[in-house]
Amino acid sequence: MKKSNRDLAIRILVLIFVIAISVYIFSIRDQAKELAKYGYPGIFLLAMLANGTIFIPAPGILVVFAMGAVFNPFLVALAAGAGGALGELTGYLAGFGGQVVIEKIEIYNRIIHWMQTHKRWAAFIIFLLAFIPNPFFDLAGIAAGSLKIPLFTFLIACWLGVTLKMVLFAYAGAGSFHLLF
Repeated sequence: MKKSNRDLAIRILVLIFVIAISVYIFSIRDQAKELAKYGYPGIFLLAMLANGTIFIPAPGILVVFAMGAVFNPFLVALAAGAGGALGELTGYLAGFGGQVVIEKIEIYNRIIHWMQTHKRWAAFIIFLLAFIPNPFFDLAGIAAGSLKIPLFTFLIACWLGVTLKMVLFAYAGAGSFHLLF
Protein backbone atom coordinates (compact mmCIF):
# COMPACT_ATOMS: atom_id res chain seq x y z
CA MET A 1 0.00 0.00 0.00
CA LYS A 2 1.34 3.43 -0.92
CA LYS A 3 2.16 5.84 1.87
CA SER A 4 -0.50 8.32 0.66
CA ASN A 5 -3.19 5.60 0.60
CA ARG A 6 -2.13 4.38 4.02
CA ASP A 7 -2.22 7.93 5.41
CA LEU A 8 -5.69 8.44 3.92
CA ALA A 9 -6.88 5.15 5.45
CA ILE A 10 -5.50 6.16 8.87
CA ARG A 11 -7.14 9.57 8.64
CA ILE A 12 -10.49 8.03 7.73
CA LEU A 13 -10.25 5.52 10.59
CA VAL A 14 -9.36 8.25 13.10
CA LEU A 15 -12.25 10.40 11.87
CA ILE A 16 -14.69 7.47 12.15
CA PHE A 17 -13.37 6.77 15.66
CA VAL A 18 -13.84 10.39 16.76
CA ILE A 19 -17.36 10.55 15.29
CA ALA A 20 -18.27 7.27 17.00
CA ILE A 21 -17.00 8.56 20.36
CA SER A 22 -18.99 11.78 19.98
CA VAL A 23 -22.20 9.94 19.08
CA TYR A 24 -21.73 7.47 21.94
CA ILE A 25 -21.06 10.16 24.53
CA PHE A 26 -24.07 12.15 23.33
CA SER A 27 -26.25 9.04 23.59
CA ILE A 28 -25.27 8.42 27.25
CA ARG A 29 -25.33 12.05 28.38
CA ASP A 30 -28.09 11.49 30.95
CA GLN A 31 -26.32 8.51 32.53
CA ALA A 32 -23.01 10.39 32.47
CA LYS A 33 -24.35 12.95 34.96
CA GLU A 34 -24.48 10.12 37.51
CA LEU A 35 -20.66 9.99 37.50
CA ALA A 36 -20.55 13.10 39.68
CA LYS A 37 -21.70 11.08 42.68
CA TYR A 38 -18.33 9.27 42.60
CA GLY A 39 -16.50 12.41 43.73
CA TYR A 40 -13.35 13.64 42.07
CA PRO A 41 -12.81 10.56 39.86
CA GLY A 42 -16.40 10.90 38.68
CA ILE A 43 -15.90 14.61 37.95
CA PHE A 44 -12.72 13.73 36.02
CA LEU A 45 -14.59 11.14 33.92
CA LEU A 46 -17.58 13.40 33.37
CA ALA A 47 -15.33 16.25 32.20
CA MET A 48 -13.46 13.87 29.90
CA LEU A 49 -16.74 12.66 28.40
CA ALA A 50 -18.19 16.17 28.13
CA ASN A 51 -15.11 17.44 26.33
CA GLY A 52 -14.78 14.30 24.26
CA THR A 53 -17.69 15.28 22.05
CA ILE A 54 -17.12 17.33 18.95
CA PHE A 55 -19.70 20.01 18.15
CA ILE A 56 -22.26 18.33 20.44
CA PRO A 57 -22.91 20.17 23.70
CA ALA A 58 -22.47 18.27 26.95
CA PRO A 59 -23.19 19.44 30.53
CA GLY A 60 -19.60 19.54 31.86
CA ILE A 61 -19.44 23.14 33.08
CA LEU A 62 -22.80 22.91 34.84
CA VAL A 63 -21.63 19.86 36.79
CA VAL A 64 -18.39 21.63 37.77
CA PHE A 65 -20.44 24.61 38.93
CA ALA A 66 -22.68 22.36 41.05
CA MET A 67 -19.86 20.18 42.37
CA GLY A 68 -17.89 23.26 43.38
CA ALA A 69 -20.60 23.82 45.98
CA VAL A 70 -20.35 20.24 47.28
CA PHE A 71 -16.63 19.44 47.17
CA ASN A 72 -13.43 21.45 47.44
CA PRO A 73 -13.72 23.82 44.43
CA PHE A 74 -9.99 23.77 43.69
CA LEU A 75 -9.88 19.97 43.60
CA VAL A 76 -13.04 19.92 41.48
CA ALA A 77 -11.32 22.26 39.03
CA LEU A 78 -8.17 20.11 38.93
CA ALA A 79 -10.18 16.94 38.28
CA ALA A 80 -12.35 18.63 35.65
CA GLY A 81 -9.37 20.35 34.03
CA ALA A 82 -7.41 17.11 33.68
CA GLY A 83 -10.43 15.21 32.38
CA GLY A 84 -11.39 18.06 30.06
CA ALA A 85 -7.91 18.29 28.54
CA LEU A 86 -7.83 14.56 27.87
CA GLY A 87 -11.31 14.73 26.39
CA GLU A 88 -10.21 17.45 24.00
CA LEU A 89 -7.86 14.95 22.39
CA THR A 90 -10.80 13.93 20.19
CA GLY A 91 -10.67 17.33 18.48
CA TYR A 92 -6.91 17.07 18.10
CA LEU A 93 -7.25 13.58 16.61
CA ALA A 94 -10.02 14.76 14.29
CA GLY A 95 -7.70 17.46 13.00
CA PHE A 96 -4.88 15.00 12.60
CA GLY A 97 -7.12 12.51 10.88
CA GLY A 98 -9.60 14.47 8.82
CA GLN A 99 -9.40 18.24 8.82
CA VAL A 100 -10.85 18.31 5.30
CA VAL A 101 -14.35 17.98 6.75
CA ILE A 102 -14.41 21.46 8.28
CA GLU A 103 -12.13 23.51 6.05
CA LYS A 104 -15.04 25.61 4.85
CA ILE A 105 -16.00 26.92 8.29
CA GLU A 106 -14.91 30.56 8.57
CA ILE A 107 -13.96 30.56 12.26
CA TYR A 108 -11.85 27.43 11.70
CA ASN A 109 -10.00 29.23 8.92
CA ARG A 110 -9.34 32.16 11.26
CA ILE A 111 -8.08 29.92 14.06
CA ILE A 112 -5.81 27.92 11.77
CA HIS A 113 -4.54 31.17 10.21
CA TRP A 114 -3.71 32.54 13.69
CA MET A 115 -1.85 29.36 14.58
CA GLN A 116 0.00 29.18 11.26
CA THR A 117 1.09 32.81 11.18
CA HIS A 118 1.92 32.93 14.89
CA LYS A 119 3.48 29.49 15.42
CA ARG A 120 5.29 30.72 18.53
CA TRP A 121 1.96 31.72 20.00
CA ALA A 122 0.03 28.57 19.05
CA ALA A 123 0.18 27.26 22.62
CA PHE A 124 -1.09 30.59 23.95
CA ILE A 125 -3.93 30.59 21.39
CA ILE A 126 -4.87 27.06 22.51
CA PHE A 127 -4.68 28.16 26.17
CA LEU A 128 -6.81 31.25 25.55
CA LEU A 129 -9.48 29.40 23.57
CA ALA A 130 -9.57 26.64 26.22
CA PHE A 131 -9.93 29.24 28.99
CA ILE A 132 -12.70 31.30 27.41
CA PRO A 133 -16.08 29.53 27.50
CA ASN A 134 -16.89 29.26 23.82
CA PRO A 135 -18.22 26.71 21.38
CA PHE A 136 -15.18 27.01 19.11
CA PHE A 137 -12.56 25.16 21.12
CA ASP A 138 -13.18 21.96 19.17
CA LEU A 139 -12.07 23.91 16.10
CA ALA A 140 -8.87 24.95 17.91
CA GLY A 141 -8.16 21.31 18.72
CA ILE A 142 -8.83 20.31 15.13
CA ALA A 143 -6.56 23.11 13.90
CA ALA A 144 -3.80 22.06 16.32
CA GLY A 145 -4.05 18.47 15.11
CA SER A 146 -4.06 19.41 11.45
CA LEU A 147 -1.04 21.68 11.95
CA LYS A 148 0.73 18.87 13.84
CA ILE A 149 1.27 21.04 16.93
CA PRO A 150 3.15 18.71 19.28
CA LEU A 151 0.70 16.68 21.35
CA PHE A 152 2.43 17.57 24.63
CA THR A 153 2.20 21.29 23.82
CA PHE A 154 -1.48 20.94 22.98
CA LEU A 155 -2.25 18.99 26.15
CA ILE A 156 -0.39 21.37 28.49
CA ALA A 157 -1.92 24.51 26.94
CA CYS A 158 -5.36 22.92 26.91
CA TRP A 159 -5.03 21.65 30.49
CA LEU A 160 -3.97 25.06 31.80
CA GLY A 161 -6.80 26.86 30.01
CA VAL A 162 -9.50 24.36 30.93
CA THR A 163 -8.32 24.10 34.54
CA LEU A 164 -8.33 27.87 35.07
CA LYS A 165 -11.80 28.07 33.52
CA MET A 166 -12.98 25.29 35.81
CA VAL A 167 -11.50 27.09 38.83
CA LEU A 168 -13.75 30.04 38.04
CA PHE A 169 -16.85 27.88 37.59
CA ALA A 170 -16.19 25.71 40.66
CA TYR A 171 -15.63 28.73 42.91
CA ALA A 172 -18.67 30.47 41.39
CA GLY A 173 -20.69 27.37 42.28
CA ALA A 174 -19.27 27.30 45.79
CA GLY A 175 -20.01 30.99 46.29
CA SER A 176 -23.52 30.86 44.91
CA PHE A 177 -24.40 27.87 47.09
CA HIS A 178 -23.73 29.93 50.20
CA LEU A 179 -25.89 32.75 48.83
CA LEU A 180 -28.83 30.43 48.22
CA PHE A 181 -28.73 28.49 51.49
